[in-house]
Amino acid sequence: MVNPKPEAAASRPARIDDVAKRAGVSVPTVSRVLTGAQRVSPAKHERVLQAIAELGYRPSGAARTLASGRPSAIAILAGNTSRYGYARTIEGVEEAARAANYLVLIAAIEDDERAGGVAAVDQVLGQSVAGVVVLKFDPPGVAALKALPDTVPRVVVSGQREPNAYQAVIDEALGAGEATEHLLGLGHRTVHHLAVPTTGREDGRTVGWRKALRRAGAEVPEVLGWTWDTAEARRIGRLIGETRPEITALLCGNDELAMGIMRGLQDAGRRVPQDVSVVGFDDHPLSSLWIPALTTVAQDFVDLGRRSFGLLAAQLDSDDNAAARSTVRSRRSSRPAALIVRESTAPPASA
Repeated sequence: MVNPKPEAAASRPARIDDVAKRAGVSVPTVSRVLTGAQRVSPAKHERVLQAIAELGYRPSGAARTLASGRPSAIAILAGNTSRYGYARTIEGVEEAARAANYLVLIAAIEDDERAGGVAAVDQVLGQSVAGVVVLKFDPPGVAALKALPDTVPRVVVSGQREPNAYQAVIDEALGAGEATEHLLGLGHRTVHHLAVPTTGREDGRTVGWRKALRRAGAEVPEVLGWTWDTAEARRIGRLIGETRPEITALLCGNDELAMGIMRGLQDAGRRVPQDVSVVGFDDHPLSSLWIPALTTVAQDFVDLGRRSFGLLAAQLDSDDNAAARSTVRSRRSSRPAALIVRESTAPPASA
């Protein structure tokens, strides 16, 4: 029986743990009632709704949820919302969600520690969301995914395969392999690589680069480094220009790093592509305007976001979300990345 005495302090709004205590259930049970992620017994469901009403617990979107029986919002969890790939993926999710009459909440994960992931998850689950899209491009995304309860419908967006998960990807390994083969085909002895930071395992770009070199029987050099920082890329480019004359071809983890590398090479008096060929990744809007125009691997991030929402919607449209998530078919949506050859690659001077 629900305790008629209010538990939430009068000095603050009711929280989800207040609702759980009043209803005599666990916090995950309250979350399941709010998200509709998994069926709850009728008795517990009624107690939770009664506690919510008595305590006036109304996270954003909860009133609509209680009226319709289904949340009308989804959440995006991301470690960064300003980088090009992140921002464009979020744009695609928002576009598809709006078309399906869902609100979109975005939570930036403050750090890659467990506490950061838990805080972000608590923030979005407190808003009564139907499901979550996790951008697992970096360690903060990994932390958020680990903190997300199994009962919440989710789609993982990343460059690494996630077993038994709904996942939207772009085939980075295929694109990186094609870029590496392009440089080898121009006559370069090998290809060096400046990578973006990983989420524990090597990302698809690094894997594709290494496999292409091995297939060709070429030397596989050590990765030059892992960074998101264009200033650091410029420093590395200058160092290469001053001390590494044997390096004639570079594959960079994204276009911003490639632009930094090119500026550093220029600082050291080495020319692109006459002395060093450079390939980027993503097809940033500035890549075609850079001098020289950057050869890159194009990734359609907006489409990636749309596809991730499509996978989430497929779960939400099921009569039984738990059954939907246990179905292996159609769990993964993949598209290829495409090499765009511009002015920053050419045969080596010695060819």
